[in-house]
Amino acid sequence: MTAPEETTSMDLVIDRTTEPPRATTQVDRAVQAADAAARAAGVSVRSLEHLADLEGVVGLFTGIWGRSDNPPMTLELLRALTKAGNYVGGAFDGDRLVGACVGFFHAPGEDALHSHIAGVSDTGRHIGFALKLHQRSWALLHGVSEIAWTFDPLVARNAYFNLVKLAATPTEYLPNFYGPMVDAINGDDDSDRLLVRWRLTDPHVTRACAGQNVGASAEDELAAGAAVALGVGADGGPAPGALEGRTALVAVPPDIGRLREADPVLAQRWRVAVREALTGLAAHGGRIDGFDRAGWYVVRSGR
Repeated sequence: MTAPEETTSMDLVIDRTTEPPRATTQVDRAVQAADAAARAAGVSVRSLEHLADLEGVVGLFTGIWGRSDNPPMTLELLRALTKAGNYVGGAFDGDRLVGACVGFFHAPGEDALHSHIAGVSDTGRHIGFALKLHQRSWALLHGVSEIAWTFDPLVARNAYFNLVKLAATPTEYLPNFYGPMVDAINGDDDSDRLLVRWRLTDPHVTRACAGQNVGASAEDELAAGAAVALGVGADGGPAPGALEGRTALVAVPPDIGRLREADPVLAQRWRVAVREALTGLAAHGGRIDGFDRAGWYVVRSGR
């Protein structure tokens, strides 16, 4: 395998067996952080372009999303994306593909990559973190300073991962962005998404990639005078509050996936309530500034 210090702009391999070289540039430090994340997760992460590897990505995503008739990515599309120089990365445990991530470039003037889809089959091993840090290194090696992607704002673990572990910045709420998806993850719920931008050289992002970021504390925010714009009612459903104050907290359910299966009506109530709270606060100048792992967005306003 190619060691990080030997990588070029044409390829990037993160090998869990490689000892990290001394970082000298920002790109070197990004590669070193990606290497550390891969070793911590017990995987090797590399860019993919061969048909056999891409077929593995199709199979992985099909299994995760449960869409054999309409897979999230097709072999033909992956082949075209890689031929055009876009990003497809895979995480391997030995010879077994356990995670993958796909992204494509924005318009030429935007200096950004859109990370369209990522998934892992082995949870609890920080494989997703290793994949994202590999993607960050790859983007910096290709002269790109920002990566954007969307995620479901109701999924608390993804909110924590994106906003805290990676320190991505939320920029836009997108109601029912993809339309009906109807798969093992999304069910038949509206496909609302939160768009985030990952500014790859921002000091806050650099600290997060080194594992030094700490999430928000809803308890501390409440003690400092934050208002509850959306809380949790006695029935486990959303309890709207006041969309006011310089700092507001917006709750999400602890596990929206299980809730969709057990009570889809209640899950839909949460969808609408979170949408109304976050878009309502944004209309008054609010911006999401953090996330408490217990399930609270922290929204700050300039008012």
